[in-house]
Amino acid sequence: MPGTGHLDMPGPPAPATPPEPTVNILQMEGPTTDPTCQPWPGPPPQPDIPAPSSRRVTWTGKYKFLLSCVGYCVGLGNIWRFPYLCYRNGGGVFLIPYFIMSLIMGLPLFLMELSLGQYGAAGPITIWNCCPLLKGIGIAMLITSSLVSLYYNVIIAWAFYYLGSSFQSPLPWSCDAPGNAYLCQNASGIVSWVSASEVFWNEQVLGVMHSSGLGDPGAVQWPLALCLLAAWIIVFFCTLKGIHSSGKMVYVTATFPYLVILTLVIWGATLDGSLDGVRFYLSLDWSRLQSAQVWSDAASQIFYSLCIGFGGLVSMASYNEFDNNVIQNTLVITIGNCCTSFFAGFAIFSVLGHMAWRNQVPVGSVTDSGPGLMFVAYPEALSLLPISPLWSVLFFLTLFTLGADTLFGNIKGITRAILDEFPALDNQRKKAALLGALCTSFYLLGLPLVTQGGIFWFTLIDKYSTGFGLITISLFMCLGITFCYGVNQFCQDIMDMIRQYPPWCKHMLGYFKACWAFFTPCLLLFVLVCTCLDMHHMPLHHGTYEYPTWGTNLGICMGILTCLQVPLWAIMALCRESGTLRNRFQKAIQPLHSWRAAAGRNMDGVVIVWHSPSP
Repeated sequence: MPGTGHLDMPGPPAPATPPEPTVNILQMEGPTTDPTCQPWPGPPPQPDIPAPSSRRVTWTGKYKFLLSCVGYCVGLGNIWRFPYLCYRNGGGVFLIPYFIMSLIMGLPLFLMELSLGQYGAAGPITIWNCCPLLKGIGIAMLITSSLVSLYYNVIIAWAFYYLGSSFQSPLPWSCDAPGNAYLCQNASGIVSWVSASEVFWNEQVLGVMHSSGLGDPGAVQWPLALCLLAAWIIVFFCTLKGIHSSGKMVYVTATFPYLVILTLVIWGATLDGSLDGVRFYLSLDWSRLQSAQVWSDAASQIFYSLCIGFGGLVSMASYNEFDNNVIQNTLVITIGNCCTSFFAGFAIFSVLGHMAWRNQVPVGSVTDSGPGLMFVAYPEALSLLPISPLWSVLFFLTLFTLGADTLFGNIKGITRAILDEFPALDNQRKKAALLGALCTSFYLLGLPLVTQGGIFWFTLIDKYSTGFGLITISLFMCLGITFCYGVNQFCQDIMDMIRQYPPWCKHMLGYFKACWAFFTPCLLLFVLVCTCLDMHHMPLHHGTYEYPTWGTNLGICMGILTCLQVPLWAIMALCRESGTLRNRFQKAIQPLHSWRAAAGRNMDGVVIVWHSPSP
């Protein structure tokens, strides 16, 4: 459990009193001789308000933290986005850039966020006390996480709607339903181009047939509005008591999807045509590696699947014990996440292969991207299975648990950021009021997304809120830690936390150091350029609807709003200092006292005293 360290504020020296020795945080008693554990080098840290003396809550077990991170990272993108990107970018050959991006970009950035949160014991905004010049990164994380939470729960509301509709036999989107016979076969016996599941999705669920586009939202789909309300009520009560309530939930929400996916893989392997689907999933087209789009898609999938740049990882890691092995956690979570994406592809494409075999069409013609894959292709595939209502209930319950875990992490990140900045709100009653206000606000702001034209706004926010904004946040974070805070000092902080580390940890840290200093920023810059070029040359579409110029510009403004936070808050940090521009910059990159005081958390009662070096 975190404790309170004593902080020695700089002031006029007392001539008759010798300086108090610095305590080594890696050693319980005796003088320190290790040069790597000497006091903070460089100019003295900036004074600020001392950290509160209250003990910070921590995870009651390491497995709760691991399961929470797995549940947060393994989300809907692992089910629908990864298999589709494999299909669109040459099948199994897409795994090559995907795993390269994981090693060079995903692993280092994931470790950076976990280490920042665990060392500083604060949320995504206050954590930048390590370098006040970069506080805008935390604000940008907060904005991005809020935009994602706004539309992400709409997906959960759709899953709720389908889950409730699954308790019917036959399923209302199947050809066996009373009103769907004309959709599946006309008088001539020719299969129609419009499937029953597509009609159910567009007309009964979305009502999009009654809207002409962004400027014509239409009426609210009240069944969806009620599902959205139920989703936010569940989020409120599951996150009300902080990590204690959500930590217990993850035992179910983080493990249940794996059980269902495993069941679908086993069952899918017994279906006729499943091998065609798996063969399609793993097909190789080596020429696709020459396309920049393949590498850009692989990078974007890493951000989606590992939840990098949202602030949730920082918040969850802030509840860790100080000596938790973050390198080991990073390897377990990221490797498990990538394997989950790969394994889920077999479950999906085996079923889609069976659907293609039943309809006598190529496998490629039954796949789609985004919500269309989850709520059109999958329901149709499920309706072809024996005991289809049971499989449908399991599938959409899995979608709910996957989405809910990710949303729990986002909401915890947002509330932690606000409570750290406004400590007066950090009591049970005010915290509940804050959480209630957040959930109510997100629900009201999300109502336009469940109107008849809400899918157009959903697609717009989904495209631009997490595109180049996330890449920009991660680029600034990597450059800031490397060149402002200091990559050597950051590596030393990690080793100070681990304390009793095996030799392989030190070797791994050398690899991460090389990535942070060179490889990861270069790769992020390349991906950022590719993403901007893609946005410029490929206008946004939803089906046959092409977004107007004003809608595209609005989406770009959402992304720019996120990116602008970093330079704006940097300018504010420079204006608060005095002296020449160079002096202001030097002062603005020095850690505040509360950052170094955070390192004095519970280390078997050791009190940490930080001194500025003698002149």
